[in-house]
Amino acid sequence: MQRRDFMGQTAGFGLVFAAAAIPAPLRCGPDSSAIALTSLRSGAGDRLKPPAKGKIPVAVAISQGVTVIDFAGPWEVFQDVHVKERGADMEEQMPFELFTVSEKTEPLTGSGGLRLVPDYTFTSAPQPRVVVVPAQRGSDALHGWLREMAKSADITMSVCTGAFQLGKAGLLAGKSATTHHDFLDQFAKAFPDVAVKRGVRFVEGEKISTAGGLSSGIDLALRVVDRYFGREVARSTAAYMEYESKGWIV
Repeated sequence: MQRRDFMGQTAGFGLVFAAAAIPAPLRCGPDSSAIALTSLRSGAGDRLKPPAKGKIPVAVAISQGVTVIDFAGPWEVFQDVHVKERGADMEEQMPFELFTVSEKTEPLTGSGGLRLVPDYTFTSAPQPRVVVVPAQRGSDALHGWLREMAKSADITMSVCTGAFQLGKAGLLAGKSATTHHDFLDQFAKAFPDVAVKRGVRFVEGEKISTAGGLSSGIDLALRVVDRYFGREVARSTAAYMEYESKGWIV
């Protein structure tokens, strides 16, 4: 259930919410609570400026074998953000607009056999301000699209081995980055020009950020919300989700 629907249904009860060649996807295994407990800022530019009105487009790039939690976690974060000051009704108060994009709009299969139909192709998608890149098989078309979108996007973020896709697109050269802990050595070998960081939930840059495995994408998405709308909006989003990790707070 989307937050706008839930809020509408509960309003009558007076509830108030505080406002690299990879032949196949590198599937993220189970995350470890003993690993990646902190976050690292690497030349971050702090605040992101949202538009005064209207939506912030969020493009989620998907392809065959995409790991579901890598994009479903951030998707849930962005769809649950509620900024009362942005408008008179719930639609105006929910600032993010989400869509999926792939090489084709034909059905594809994600982890666990989940069938997905992309909203747009790389050539038809609107310009996003946020790009989310989960673990997936990827393609040359994806890498070309990422290079182009990153020029204008406020933030391009990977989750888990989605970092390999950013690396293959040339977006991590000379930067610090992380990925799922099971693939850190492989990542370091594939991209020797990237400073690989271990034991962190995410590495944040001014325009390019990378999260570790699976659930750490939720932390990075909450941090993006923090950068757009401040700590209290991010806190209320996490509380609404009943998400208890503090890994997003830097």
